[in-house]
Amino acid sequence: MTKAETLLRTTPAGLYCPAGDFHVDPVRPVARAVITHGHSDHARAGHGAVLATKETLAIMGARYGEAFTENPQAVAYGDAVTVNGVTVRLVPAGHVLGSAQAVVEQSGARVVVSGDYKRRRDPTCASFEPVPCDVFITEATFGLPVFRHPPDRDEIGKLLHSLKTFPERCHLVGAYALGKAQRVIALLREAGYAEPIYLHGAMQRLCDLYVAHGVDLGDLRPAADHMKTPLLRKVFEGAIVMAPPSALNDLWSRRLGDVVTCFASGWMRVRARARQRLVELPLIVSDHADWDELTATAQELSPRQLWVTHGEEEALVHWANTNGLHAQALHLVGYDEEGEGEPAAPPPVEAGA
Repeated sequence: MTKAETLLRTTPAGLYCPAGDFHVDPVRPVARAVITHGHSDHARAGHGAVLATKETLAIMGARYGEAFTENPQAVAYGDAVTVNGVTVRLVPAGHVLGSAQAVVEQSGARVVVSGDYKRRRDPTCASFEPVPCDVFITEATFGLPVFRHPPDRDEIGKLLHSLKTFPERCHLVGAYALGKAQRVIALLREAGYAEPIYLHGAMQRLCDLYVAHGVDLGDLRPAADHMKTPLLRKVFEGAIVMAPPSALNDLWSRRLGDVVTCFASGWMRVRARARQRLVELPLIVSDHADWDELTATAQELSPRQLWVTHGEEEALVHWANTNGLHAQALHLVGYDEEGEGEPAAPPPVEAGA
């Protein structure tokens, strides 16, 4: 076993660095944690110390309260930090605002933990930065050949075309509150859509956080302000309303009137999932690497070892081993492939949240 292969190992809490005495994205409270991004399946409260980008720390503070850790340590992209003789750097992962890969090095050996990532451009976060390494630890949420995400502009074009086709109907877009919602909004703005976009109450705080960190999302308005009377609700005709997936078919959404139910997710490639959620307009927009991105990244980096954490591990491992790479599945538990790292939305705190 090489030095790199001993730098990190699996434990019930997740990936652990014995030499540095820290975990990466642990699934239970630990003394020291390096957190790759703010989705709740990777970023949990209760760790003694947390090392992450300033944006990820801000997201964790917004979700869990400022006391989510006793010792937060913000690290800028590219800056090296030494933890008990082990060097840690964070480099962009392209997943959501502040998302990072953890580069762990000691005695010339280098392991890169991708966290969740994607390779395509995202106007709301820094793009993935490939780092040569001995061991690359990758996700595989969409690690099957069927998952090939179409260009973002095509999916946003479908939404804009539907708005023109059905100008009298509200377009209710389900999107995860962290990352996906802001990305869809930013892509709409880039496509020239300048009208107000209305937000479910569960979306507001994180959209405000993105704006505070320099991401321009245009004119956003609380949907609650327009849901109190039928006359006020007429503003939703021909408009876009963003809501968490859990709100697409509940009592709240019924107050919007005649809606075109949309859902932005990589899982919309599977038609049965769209039908199950009663989605009229599926939008295949994902914040995870698809099959081609996963395999292209593995080929580009050509690490001595490819370790796969969660998702469709076996398919990616089989592909890697048949293409000259040495790969293995880690079978880590506690990471959410179904909801892209997002918990169910909390119930609205007001009648029109």
